Amino acid sequence: MATPIGNLADLSLRAIHALGLVDALACEDTRQGGSLLRHLGLHKPLIALHQHNEREASAAVLARLAAGERVAYASDAGTPAISDPGAVLVREVVAAGYRVLPLPGPSSAAAAMSVAGDTAAQGFAFVGFLPTKAGERRSALQGVLAVEGQSQILFEAPHRIVELVDLLAELAPGRRVSVCRELTKQFEQVHTAEAGALPAWLAADAQRQRGEFVLVVHAAAPQAAVGDALPAEALRVLKLLMAELPLKQAVALAAQISGAPRNRLYDAGLALKNAGDD
Repeated sequence: MATPIGNLADLSLRAIHALGLVDALACEDTRQGGSLLRHLGLHKPLIALHQHNEREASAAVLARLAAGERVAYASDAGTPAISDPGAVLVREVVAAGYRVLPLPGPSSAAAAMSVAGDTAAQGFAFVGFLPTKAGERRSALQGVLAVEGQSQILFEAPHRIVELVDLLAELAPGRRVSVCRELTKQFEQVHTAEAGALPAWLAADAQRQRGEFVLVVHAAAPQAAVGDALPAEALRVLKLLMAELPLKQAVALAAQISGAPRNRLYDAGLALKNAGDD
């Protein structure tokens, strides 16, 4: 079942009803599960089921099901099996012939998408946490950025958010990104800007680097030939400005003068620059 990601008022009436009916609650952290039950005035046996013991704990759940009991599962926050344990449990329970019922509710990924405002996206892809090793992280993010037409949803921890934002700014400075911090909680914050501006935004206030993060990388425009990507006049203005100014300044001025989208101007400028370097 889905549980609140920060605001207890987001717990659904159906989830409350189900918790009242079940004989036991399997949970990622028994402290979190116990706190939720106490909030509702309920007392149920708790089964610890987390990423380090999911297979073994699934056997304990199956034993209770075999005895005719009803068991609910909740990860720490949000919807199970989305960057959280739960998938192994579901597979084992279904394989044993028992029914699994989804109890939908809070999801940080869905919440972030609802406030990102990515009008260019045709659907989205859930990526979750990127690898922690630098080379693998860069490669994975390059793959994310190469996808066309979809929003890409990333999770990040506070101690790595600066590194991730710096990498986004390096690899795709013109791409719009929504940084969602502490969703549904007291200090919730959503900020959407081009990736190149995000490092300065984070650095401007230490509070912005705290909490749990969901990032929505807005959809990339389909790749096109430089001449086809922009109106001829916008491309002419960009070329003139690039002859006298650094790329970033040339793109900003060209966007103001021509009204063309900045991200498309930036892509066209990079293509022109690379062609000139060749």
